[in-house]
Amino acid sequence: MGRRQLDGSDIDELVTALLTASRVLVGVSARSLAEVDDAVTVTQFRVLVVLRGHGETRLNRLAERLGVTPSTALRTVDRLILADLVTRRENDRDRREVVIELTARGRRAVDRVTERRRDAIREIVEQMPQHQVGRLVEALNTFAAAADEPAVVLDAAAAMGW
Repeated sequence: MGRRQLDGSDIDELVTALLTASRVLVGVSARSLAEVDDAVTVTQFRVLVVLRGHGETRLNRLAERLGVTPSTALRTVDRLILADLVTRRENDRDRREVVIELTARGRRAVDRVTERRRDAIREIVEQMPQHQVGRLVEALNTFAAAADEPAVVLDAAAAMGW
């Protein structure tokens, strides 16, 4: 079974639909963050989610996972330390390395925001015609594969929507 080649108008229509859907998801994300007592930015929340999904992490590895420089990651981590959401310590095996870890407060924040986000998305999905849900799942999985995004296994990071 061959893939149908998309023409320019098909691509434009798909891009527009994805941009609209991404605005919905960004709105859900922003509202879920706004409901948290702590003033956490989207960038800071991404750090918290990566740590929640992967556990304690060396600073350089955290920066790689975030796609930023170590100095950028460190500035964000410093802000999260001030908010008591993460800790930073020397690596026991190599004192030149810094290890970042969520605090209990950081874990609770991630879990609370993630639960609100999942609930909001569930409410939207429940408004969809049932016969289109399966097609949407297939389309989104195809989209992720085309972007070379690994298939999600429902682990801690996946459950958090990252």
